[in-house]
Parts: sequence; structure tokens; C-alpha cells
Amino acid sequence: MEFETARKEWAALRDKIEYHNHLYYDLDSPELDDFEYDALTRRIRELEAEFPQLADNSPTQHVGGTASSKFDKVQHAVKMESLQDVFSLEEVRDFDRRIREAGLQPQYVTEAKIDGLSVSLEYENGVLVRGSTRGDGVVGEDVTENLAVIRDIPKKLKNAPEFLEVRGEVYMPKAAFAALCAQQELEEKKTFKNPRNAAAGSLRQKDSSVTASRGLSIFVFNLQQVRGKELHSHRESLDYLASLGFPVSPRRSRFDNIEDVIREIGEIGALRGTLEYDIDGAVVKVDDFAQRDVLGSTNKFPRWAVAFKYPPEEKETKLLDIEVSVGRTGVLTPTAVFEPILLAGTTVSRATLHNEAIIRQLGVGIGDTIRVRKAGDIIPEVVAVTQSCGGGVFEMPQVCPSCGEPVSREEDEAALRCTNPECPAQALRNVIHFASRAAMDIDGLGTAVAQQLVSEKGYVRSAADIYTLTREQLLTLDKFKEKSADNLLAAIEASKERGLEKLIFGLGIRNIGAKAAALLSEHFGSMEALCKASADEINTIDGFGGIMTESVLDFLSKEGTKDLLQRLRDAGVVMTHTGPVKKSTLAGLTFVVTGTLPTLSRVQAESLITDNGGKAASSVSKKTSYVLAGEAAGSKLTKAQSLGIPVIDEAEFLAMIQQQERDDSDEI
Repeated sequence: MEFETARKEWAALRDKIEYHNHLYYDLDSPELDDFEYDALTRRIRELEAEFPQLADNSPTQHVGGTASSKFDKVQHAVKMESLQDVFSLEEVRDFDRRIREAGLQPQYVTEAKIDGLSVSLEYENGVLVRGSTRGDGVVGEDVTENLAVIRDIPKKLKNAPEFLEVRGEVYMPKAAFAALCAQQELEEKKTFKNPRNAAAGSLRQKDSSVTASRGLSIFVFNLQQVRGKELHSHRESLDYLASLGFPVSPRRSRFDNIEDVIREIGEIGALRGTLEYDIDGAVVKVDDFAQRDVLGSTNKFPRWAVAFKYPPEEKETKLLDIEVSVGRTGVLTPTAVFEPILLAGTTVSRATLHNEAIIRQLGVGIGDTIRVRKAGDIIPEVVAVTQSCGGGVFEMPQVCPSCGEPVSREEDEAALRCTNPECPAQALRNVIHFASRAAMDIDGLGTAVAQQLVSEKGYVRSAADIYTLTREQLLTLDKFKEKSADNLLAAIEASKERGLEKLIFGLGIRNIGAKAAALLSEHFGSMEALCKASADEINTIDGFGGIMTESVLDFLSKEGTKDLLQRLRDAGVVMTHTGPVKKSTLAGLTFVVTGTLPTLSRVQAESLITDNGGKAASSVSKKTSYVLAGEAAGSKLTKAQSLGIPVIDEAEFLAMIQQQERDDSDEI
């Protein structure tokens, strides 16, 4: 290959890998599975092996993550290195060959590679004083409060050395991951793609109570530094850490030769489907610390360890049927039903087909031979048709399998959706949303209670049924006594007074969030007026577009909606605007808030802007009236200055509001 051709391919791969690194490490929202990502990194390494000059500033030379601005930064005293991935047993043998060529006779410790988020834990005289993420290996994030709520992390150590820093992998057990995804689906939130990203997203919460609720755990796998104790090998250090109370790598075997290591890699791989946690490989480490010092590290990897990555297991089977279910958000989801196969240690007979677009892309038909794999070794999915039976591609239904109403697809969506507000399949999700704090705020009617009312007892089929619940019905619920029943009835009664803004949001109209609901409430003043509104009238609201307007009109036009609103009205639910009418102090002005303000948070500043009739924008443009800037304002401030847009500080902003209010008062 010519250098210029290689350079262009390398540059494209570099940009692609950096993009996916950002999604994976910083946003906890990957688009590629591990196998697809690993294929990119393998190819870029092949190019760099042929043309070493390309390796400068390459993603192969640094850890993929960065430290988020949400948390204080931590400078790691001992670099938290990544591991060199290998994908074949011959590469494992090459690793052993290089070490022996350095004149060493190594012993190896082989462990399962837990798929989670790497963290550092620091202890002074046995007390946990700081916990941090890896970040880019040199600078991480201080997440001490969140790590402290993970039960398996010891907060105090008995017989501890003067100072100790260990490295571990925070992970989410498979059962906790399944429960979290079910909860997120019920609450109409985006679900995590795999346990690793669920663990990372849960640990990097600003509210540690959220972290505490997610069932996270940890395995400690490395000693970073210690004062007051002499340790000479990895195996010795893990045994010592276990004696202090740390949960350490559960399977850690030591071997004298590489062929025994390779057999152990195979045995660990065979156990993948039976473990309660997710693994994506096996790690092979030189045991002796003195030998590690001799071998050293590259910019990114230690030369004394490699991580063998298991390929995703795929098998062929016959497709027997495609079942279409209606999710709690109204989305029609096709599920493949096939002859049972053993995959990643478990027997599976069902796999997601995602949506109609995927069915057409794969060309799937009932009776075809299909190839199935487990995404992240967790969720079975169909990846290809290997032999068609000639029966044609499966057609999705045009009516909802649950309620029989026609289904539709938005222009920007791949999924078909039932939009009937009284569809039985959507009842649970609708009730949970209606009762949530941001909507009607019915204290005591959370997910667990809603599941009993809707799915188990059948007392509630729509939001209106909440207002017909009786004390006798509530007393049949699990763990409900007289006091809890009376408290819930009181909360239901109080919710009737929340007003139009909360009601509109509680109805769960697609594309209408809390801010849009507030705008509709303030603009029309009553549900009656909103129901009579035309598209032109709704479009006059600043911030409303065609899709939002269409969603409102479509929802209100349905017979199911009319029936629901009448029942809510009959129950005494207030359907008029009860909140304060926004002032016009900043009407017609658009502000962008950037940097750290002296007393106001960004949310508080933007609320003041909108409460006074202004518009809070996220980016600077020629239409921006003012940029409200604090410390470390960054690129938005620079752009404002280049466009000649006025820049004000917090004091000037508050004075602007107060002056305008005085002017309005003088006019009166």
C-alpha cells in the first residue's frame, strides 16, 4: 500500500475511533458493540505497523476517556493505564515470546476481564479518603461520594497500611441491569445498551442516591501503590487485599507456561454465560513486580499484560415465528421466535428484531435460517439471514395488536407506534408518567404501586381510573395498611389542584415536554380553549414548531383523549392555568448563559430569563441579544465577541430585570 493511501485511511479511522471513544468513555452511550469497535482498532494498528510515522497523535497511544467537568479533577499519582487487546491465541503466544526474549522466566496470573468502569480507591490509615475514575489515565474525576454508597467497597480497613491505593472495576450485575432496563422502559427513559455503560452512567451521577439505587458492585484487580507494607507479586497483593476485605478478582490462577494460560482463557470463556456479571475477555499479567519494572510500559499500555478479547458467539437456527408486541410507549416491537440454541452459556429461543426497518434490511421471513448472537453477551439479536425459504419478507401489522387502532410512523422514526391514549398495552407507562413528580405529583404512586394497580389487580386502565380508586381496593395491595392507603388517597385528591400545566405534561403527549406544556397552559389558559385551538394559533407560541403542533392536535383529536379528559373533568381535576403569568420584562430578547456565575446556577439564570418573557438559547448566533457570562466562559464568549454581541455579567443581568420592572411600574 502506498503511504498516501494508508494515511487517508488512517485519518478516517482515527476520527471514527475518537468519535466512538467519546461516546463510550465520556457519554456512556456507545453506538458500536465491542467487536465492531475492536475491528477498527485492529485495522489502525495494522496501518501503524506498516507505517510507524502514522502513530503520532493516534488513539492507539492514549486512553480514550476524559475527565468530565461535572466533577472535580484528580491527578493520578500512578498512571491508570489501559491494556493491550489481543484477539487470537497466537498473539498471546507472541506476548509470552517477547517477555522471554527480554531474558525473563515469568509466571502469569490469569483473570476474567470484568466489563465495567475502572476506578481508583485511596485509603489513609484504613479510611477511604478518595475515589476517582480513570479519565484519560492521568487525570480522572473525583466520585468519592458515589463510590462510598456501593456496599461492596469497604469504607474502613482493619490492620491497614499507612497508605493504600487500589484499582478496581465497578460493574453492574446482570440481574440489576435487567431490572434497571425494565424500570427505565416503564418510565419512558432511554435504556442503557449494556451493563458496562449502565455502571458508568450510574457512577457518574451528581446525586449519589441514584448511584446507591443501581445495585453496583466492584472487583479490585490491582495494587497501585502502598506505604507500610512490602508486596512482591500480583498474586500476593490480591491475596493481601482480600484479607483486608476487598472483593478481588474471583478467579485468579497462576501458571508457569503460556499453554496453561491459553487453556485457562478457554475455560473462562466457557463460563461467560453462567456468571452473574459481564466479562469481555481474560487478562494475562506477569506476576512478579520486579519483572514488571524491567518490562515497563508504552505511552498507553503496560508491556507486562495483555487482554484477550472473546469474539461474539453466533449460531444458526430456524425462524419459527415473529411476534409483535406493543411497548409501554406504544412502539410495536417484533421479536423473532426460533428453534432453541445454546449461546454464550444459555439456551435462547427469542431475539429482538428491533423494528420494521431492520426486518427489511435483513430480509427476514418466517421459515428462514437466521444467525443469532448475544449483543454484549446479554441480549440476543438476529444479525443475518443465511438461507431464505422463499416465503418473502415479514410485513408488520398496520393496526395495533393490543387495541386494534391504526398505527403510524413519524417521519424521523423507524418504529411503528400506536398513539391511542387508552391502549391497554400502554396503560402502565401512562399511569407512571401521569403520577410522576414532574406531572401530577401523586406521592406514593410510584412504579411498584402502579404495577400492582394496572398489571396485577386491574383496578387502573387509564389515568382517569386513579381518581376512582377506593380505600378497600388499596388495602388489597401488597404492603398497604390503613395509613398508607389513606395517604395515597389524600395525595390523589391533592393532585386535582395541580393545574393545566401539570395536567398537559401528565397526559404524555409525544414531543411535548414540561416546558412546552407550560407554554400551552399559559397561552391558552384552559383545556377547553386548547382543545378548540387551530394549528395556526398553536404555532404562534414562541418555540413551537410543526411537529410539536401536529402532536398536540393529533392527540386531542382522538376519541380516546376526549373520553379521558371528560372523565378527568368529572373527577374534579382542575383544567385551567393556575401558575403565575410570565412577565414581559425581557420579551423579545434572546440570552445565552455561559461560564460560572457568582450566585446563580445556569438553570436558575435560564429560569429567570424565561420567567421574565425572554428566550434562553444554548448557542450563540446573530439572533442572540446578550451573552450572560461568568468565569471560564470559553468559546461562547469568544464567538459573541467576534459577532459584536453585548456581553453582560450577573450584576448587569439582574439590574436589567429590576430596571425594566421599575419602568413598567412607572408607566402604570
